[in-house]
Amino acid sequence: MTQLRIGVIGTGLRSTIAKYWHNPDGNSVVVGAADVSSKALERFKNEIDKDVFVTTDYKELLKRQDIDAIAILSPDYLHEEHAVAALQAGKHVYCEKPLAITPEGCDRVLDEAQKSGKHLMIGFNMRYMSMYQTMKEIIDSGVIGDIKAVWVRHFVGLGGYYYYHDWHGTAANTTSLLLQKASHDIDVIHWLTGSYATKVSAFGSLDYYGGDKPNDLHCPDCELKDTCPDASLQTLTQCAFREEIDVEDNNMLIMELEGGIKASYMQCHFTPDYSRNYTFIGTKGRLENDDVNDKVYVKTRKSGSWHEMSDITYEMKKMPGTHSGADPRICQDFVNLVLFNKQPLTTPFAGRMSVAVGCAATESIRSGGKVVQIEQGRHKPTQSGLEFVEL
Repeated sequence: MTQLRIGVIGTGLRSTIAKYWHNPDGNSVVVGAADVSSKALERFKNEIDKDVFVTTDYKELLKRQDIDAIAILSPDYLHEEHAVAALQAGKHVYCEKPLAITPEGCDRVLDEAQKSGKHLMIGFNMRYMSMYQTMKEIIDSGVIGDIKAVWVRHFVGLGGYYYYHDWHGTAANTTSLLLQKASHDIDVIHWLTGSYATKVSAFGSLDYYGGDKPNDLHCPDCELKDTCPDASLQTLTQCAFREEIDVEDNNMLIMELEGGIKASYMQCHFTPDYSRNYTFIGTKGRLENDDVNDKVYVKTRKSGSWHEMSDITYEMKKMPGTHSGADPRICQDFVNLVLFNKQPLTTPFAGRMSVAVGCAATESIRSGGKVVQIEQGRHKPTQSGLEFVEL
């Protein structure tokens, strides 16, 4: 195989990454797409290729012999179904995070990948951002010593716009936003520390969104649309204060990782700004990012060596492509995985573990903050060390 032929399931917002795969004169091309919305499919054709095959039944896409791989970009609660079906159809799979909305669902996908012998890759594009790759290299260099503490604050500006006006707002569709949103952050904590979380205690609540508005109320039809602080006038945008909303918008987690590393994670969806702030504290210093100003800071402590004589500031370079240049790189890694068996920065087991932690934290929140053990399941790598790919 010299060119990877890709079909896409789900042509919503995330399908914009398909443009990085569609290179008819290169080593990958998008040849088909499936979505329940004919309007979304038509938009996809206009953006990618007017001659691409489209269908409202994803099973028709899987039957096609001219498709080698499937990119699953559908809503979270459909990832398990779509991934299992694609693997059973003999297709390689790229699946957006989260892999599924339960650990059991993840294990089922991993089972099918193992049985099929096909490649499975998780869309953890934060591993491909310059900032987090830089932080990984700094930690691995040993300049801040052995990691002992991690603090992460996730300010989700426009959280209502992204997550409470549509299907994300109900637990039946997401379990909680500690999967949809925090799966990235939990994975980065695992990746940068080289350790998986073993137990978690968490507190969270629905402090701003949700309420007593009818479930069939849409912002364009609401009499309060001109004064509501969270109105969205897009077509068919559901009210963010409707009764059915039941996923927390304010969460705080504390975790213990392998090796005794302590980590905390905070996520708020009604903050006015957007930022992910990571701090790693080691035995020789501290590492912190500033993603608003594209900088990474290293602070050193007294260590009896030259490291204590200076601090370091890294300035991130602007990279081409969406998500700070991560999207084109992760898309190319999927192509390289299938065509050349080159292992990507992400792993299926890491995808499973981010879901396991998010689900355990959600269980803790909804049972009063009890400590919940995190099981690694039957797909835990048997080789020594973690299943992390070095840069």
